[in-house]
Amino acid sequence: MADRKLSREEMIQQDIADLQSLGYTQQLFREMGGFSNFAISFSIISILTGAVLLYGTGLKFAGPVINSVGWPLVSLFTLLVAASMAEIASAYPTAGGLYFWAFRLGGIKWAWITAWFNMVGQITATAAINMGAAIYFIGAATRLFHLPDDYRLPVFGAISNWYFQIGVMVLLLIPQILINAFGIRLTAKLNNLSVYWHLIGGAIIVALLTFWGKHHSDFGFLFHYVNSVTPLDASSATIHEQSVPALVVGSYSVPSPLFAMFPFLKGLYSSAPFALVFTLGLLQAQWTYTGYDASAHVAEETIMARKNSAWGIFLSVLVSAVAGYILLLVLTWCIPNKDIAKTANDAYPVLYIATENLSAFMANLVAVIIGVAMWLCGSSSIASMSRMWYAFARDDGMPGARLMKQIHPKHQTPIYAILLTSLFSVLICLYAAAYSLITSISTIALYIAYILPVYLNWRNKRSGKGEFTTPETAPWNLGKWGKPINLLAILWVCLITVLFSIPPNELVLWTLLIMLIKLGLYWQFWAKKRFTGPTPADEAELRLEMK
Repeated sequence: MADRKLSREEMIQQDIADLQSLGYTQQLFREMGGFSNFAISFSIISILTGAVLLYGTGLKFAGPVINSVGWPLVSLFTLLVAASMAEIASAYPTAGGLYFWAFRLGGIKWAWITAWFNMVGQITATAAINMGAAIYFIGAATRLFHLPDDYRLPVFGAISNWYFQIGVMVLLLIPQILINAFGIRLTAKLNNLSVYWHLIGGAIIVALLTFWGKHHSDFGFLFHYVNSVTPLDASSATIHEQSVPALVVGSYSVPSPLFAMFPFLKGLYSSAPFALVFTLGLLQAQWTYTGYDASAHVAEETIMARKNSAWGIFLSVLVSAVAGYILLLVLTWCIPNKDIAKTANDAYPVLYIATENLSAFMANLVAVIIGVAMWLCGSSSIASMSRMWYAFARDDGMPGARLMKQIHPKHQTPIYAILLTSLFSVLICLYAAAYSLITSISTIALYIAYILPVYLNWRNKRSGKGEFTTPETAPWNLGKWGKPINLLAILWVCLITVLFSIPPNELVLWTLLIMLIKLGLYWQFWAKKRFTGPTPADEAELRLEMK
């Protein structure tokens, strides 16, 4: 007789049993279905956020080819990373996600370093999403009310002032925090809405530009290579009234240490060879593909988590790859008068394309679609970020863990994790006063966290020692293709870590080095003696925390 289909309650009980077998008791409200789990990762990837906000970055360096060739190239390798992660998520469906995976696959030290990279990546990703949304909203307002780009405001000065943009970011954060604090059910509904908003909204933008756009180029234009801004210009700032390669921290600029150590860089960066500018331009696509670990972080709130969390990770990247490619090709096809330099150097290139191609009403509609998508993306990112910090605090992995791991008694949400991580996302913007720097930091930190468990799983498979995924432990499994897919994913992350740590993102390099030194000292003198990794939950203690 065929197996009886499990009821919803039976599936939840099975998930609770799976969680208990991994050492945890159910605390969070298990409400998400498979679509909602996919939705949170898809919303954080947000093709209407990353691909739009960094559209000009790729275009400046390499022109249309960065979209027609660069996007599918990054998409392919990102799918390999996502597939490798999905397999592990299927074996370990916990809110700790990558941190818990690394513990099971490699031990306490691996878990600890993975957790910190993941947490820093989550903070900077949320900062980049909401800061980008703030910049975008300001740009949309200046066009709507016909304000000049250098419009002056009381106190802040120019409307493009970084600190005014941070103020707008805070205004966007407040309702996102409230929604996340009121419970996973409301968050899940917004994530579901976000999927439809992105797909239908993206389709509307494509249709408007296709049928009503005034500027359509020939097919060959999509593969043009044009360098509008050299890497040297992008890496320079004015110091003592001279433009020199610089390291910018907040509002301060100092001569670049890397250019001083390696003088040949100046000639290389000024000549702007294709290989260099093309790879630097890949940041546009790679940063878009961040945050899909969210499906793992909400595993304890997902029904049938072993399969749904895995599919959420993989499908969020796959659907974003297809939808994003269509959107980018149409935007590039509609660049006004084929003037790549003017479009790339506009403060808001996608809004410029919409304004020059469409009527005022249609252009404003495009602006609204993108703006709402960005806000929804930020809300989803807070949900993922707070769950990761909560999971690490649950195992006393950080200072202030006692506060961070508290669950709201009514809404069953990690309330302090939501509040504090949102505050940290604002503070990081005061440190890295350039949007591309925040996106680079988040991209590298997240992908290091993504790839460490993948490396450990690959290592254990090869040696046959320790834990690793099998068809028995992971229902979502790569089978015989697992090891080569894992290896390609590892090599790709090594490559992008180097690419996005060099000028014009030099601050990323020094930030990561300082972070590693501080983490090493922190581990040696504090965490090594106190942190024991994920531990089985004590029922009495959990009941006490819930009161």
